Amino acid sequence: MIQILHKLWRNHGGLHLDYHKEDSNAAPTKHLPMAEELIIPLQQHSGYKPTLTVNAGDYVYKGQELASHTGFMKVPVHASTSGTITAIEERPIAHPSGLSDVCIILKPDGKDDWGNARMPTYPDPSQVDGEVLRQRICAAGIVGMGGAVFPAAIKLNVHDNIPIEALVINGAECEPYITCDDRLMREKPVEILRGVQIMMHIIATQRCLIGIEDNKPEAIAAMQAAREELGDQRIAIIPIPTLYPSGSEKQLIKILTGKEVPSGGRPATIGIVCHNPATARAIYRAVVLGEPLIDRYLTITGKGVAQPCNVEVPLGTPIQHLIAHSGGYTQKKPLPSPPLIREGSQEGSYSSPDKGRLGGVSLIMGGPMMGVSLHTDQIPVVKATNCILVSDIPESEQQPALPCIRCGRCAEACPVTLLPQQLYWHSRARDFDKAEQYHLFDCIECGCCSYVCPSHIRLVDYYRFAKAEIRTQREAKTKANIARERHDFHQERLERAKREKAEKLAKHKEQAQTTTDDGKKAAIQAALERAKAKKAEAAQTTTGETTE
Repeated sequence: MIQILHKLWRNHGGLHLDYHKEDSNAAPTKHLPMAEELIIPLQQHSGYKPTLTVNAGDYVYKGQELASHTGFMKVPVHASTSGTITAIEERPIAHPSGLSDVCIILKPDGKDDWGNARMPTYPDPSQVDGEVLRQRICAAGIVGMGGAVFPAAIKLNVHDNIPIEALVINGAECEPYITCDDRLMREKPVEILRGVQIMMHIIATQRCLIGIEDNKPEAIAAMQAAREELGDQRIAIIPIPTLYPSGSEKQLIKILTGKEVPSGGRPATIGIVCHNPATARAIYRAVVLGEPLIDRYLTITGKGVAQPCNVEVPLGTPIQHLIAHSGGYTQKKPLPSPPLIREGSQEGSYSSPDKGRLGGVSLIMGGPMMGVSLHTDQIPVVKATNCILVSDIPESEQQPALPCIRCGRCAEACPVTLLPQQLYWHSRARDFDKAEQYHLFDCIECGCCSYVCPSHIRLVDYYRFAKAEIRTQREAKTKANIARERHDFHQERLERAKREKAEKLAKHKEQAQTTTDDGKKAAIQAALERAKAKKAEAAQTTTGETTE
């Protein structure tokens, strides 16, 4: 029997959804055969792209660094297995635009050989300095695995002047269909808690709150049993009511602590650090086992796939491979994939817009509320991939949007107490100043407003568009300011050079004038001297003749 001994707070709004968790969480996590080809994007985190350290044709060991994290907001990527790099080229990535980005193509050799790529281990992290552990987490390429993919080492770099009251572990997993954290907490609870202990040591806190929605009783029981096994009373396993979006970071912190993260602020500013169970396990493996982040748990589910399940797969595995080993598509098959076409002079340029295009299903990376639509199943698993949702309803058959009737249901459902209909109007009108005045950037994009909208307006898409436009304008403004400063500095330098040249010229002229005047005086004086001498000589000559 589960007893709630911890006081909980309630957020505004939220939804009780049909969760569909049972579709995929009944069976143990599967391990699939290695794909014939791994596609490893360089950009898998929030921040800047890491620097390539390998070339096409190189042989790499499992866990070997492929791109370096040297520089600000960079996170390295590592080889998910041993093999040969066959190409470094652009391939489709998980982005709504369908854009491509630079990927490392790795052909596995089947040996899964670590070589010397495994990092040194720290069997007792409590005896290691926190900064050393944080550097290890950075070198292991660990990011937040709940979907935000923010570098974990930066998140753990807290300020000394703000003591951390508690570490919060987000085990809510509130979005429908997704069950990978549920299975991870059932199957690897000790590894998760050991990762939690490492994080508590780094941020110097004596309290950890692990929030898990009460529709996951097996996960709660497994985590509580692991806590008892470790005998760590600083850690509390807290069941919370099942209500979407309780798994959002700010909402979960409010539920567990009663504290609200200020608008535009981060949890650390109120003495809280929040991480995901999968991130905690990755930290344990990096510190104690010396393994970088090269694989992850994820859910394959939806009515469009024959055998929904959870799998643990290497990063870079194509989604097509996952679906093929989950019974395949239930409805229409994707259009046949044409051969890879290389075009132009740019070697490796990928130009097959129809490759893997979906003919009768739709794919979403993530859940149905906050996920990202994918246009092809050729996209690889990355650090952010917690779920592949295969719907048997193509996007083209989804209900069209109708005009807003101002019913106000979106405001009732919003967990952040925003006014979604006002944000919609201002975003649609491109009146971004007004949208910001209505706290656009406080929107967590949970999708509650879109879900309850009777007009089927995809409101979140408008908010994402407005945020992207505002960021683009800010970036352009920053660049313009920098360019203006450079131009002003250039003009000032030209004026200074011109002024200095004029001053120098005037000085030379004055010197030349002075030199000329002196020369004339000297010449006159010399002439006078010569005339005087000549006159004296003539007088002397005349005196001599008279005497004779």
